[in-house]
Amino acid sequence: MSAKRLTGAAVDLATRENPAPSAVDAMVSNIRGLISDGGLQVGDSLPTEKELCERFDAGRNTVREAMRILKAYGIVSVRPKVGATIIDDRMERALDLFSFNTLDISRRTFNDIQGFRKLIEVGTVDTLFDNVNGQSIVDLREINERLRRAQTISDASEQDFSFHLRLVSILNNRAVRDVYRIMKPVIIRIMERAKQLRDFNEDTVEQHAAIVDALEMRDRIHYQYALVSHLELGLWAFEEETKAEQGAL
Repeated sequence: MSAKRLTGAAVDLATRENPAPSAVDAMVSNIRGLISDGGLQVGDSLPTEKELCERFDAGRNTVREAMRILKAYGIVSVRPKVGATIIDDRMERALDLFSFNTLDISRRTFNDIQGFRKLIEVGTVDTLFDNVNGQSIVDLREINERLRRAQTISDASEQDFSFHLRLVSILNNRAVRDVYRIMKPVIIRIMERAKQLRDFNEDTVEQHAAIVDALEMRDRIHYQYALVSHLELGLWAFEEETKAEQGAL
């Protein structure tokens, strides 16, 4: 093969592996750059469609499609006669996206979610012990009491989730709280599975109480044991449901 043909083949390969961005993708990047480089904040207005076309030498359809994508991302709001305004609804978009993935939970998804929860709720024990205070304990016990009084699986699962969200809130880490909010639909689904297969109040309430007691006493061994046992109850429920489904085939 000649050097010229070899060079051409290399260029083709590089192009396939690193394709040039489409006009719309480029426009999205341009607008995001405009926001960051220009120091624009939530509530500020973007240039008009005509101004964007002229500034970036793009067609109206390209600008409109880029705006549609940014709107879907929760970065801009576009209203007639007002134009594009910068917003920050990215968390809500993430919540919406995640909720589509909860109709069926695979074994891998289950293990990933529970494994992540162990890393956060068990692995951060030192920070939890450093940050916990009397109000945290009161809040956790009140949520657990609401769980005890829950009359439906749905309500019990909501209170169960609230307990764990309040627990991780002790870390004072907004990113962790946001991630738990995103994962809420699938965590709720896991909780509902466990509660459908056994007493949906008694076991969870007792396990939560043990967790709070250990947290209040800052007893590392009992805290980690109680929490791991509690999270593994979901694994038991998952396996029991799987066995029941297979037996019905």
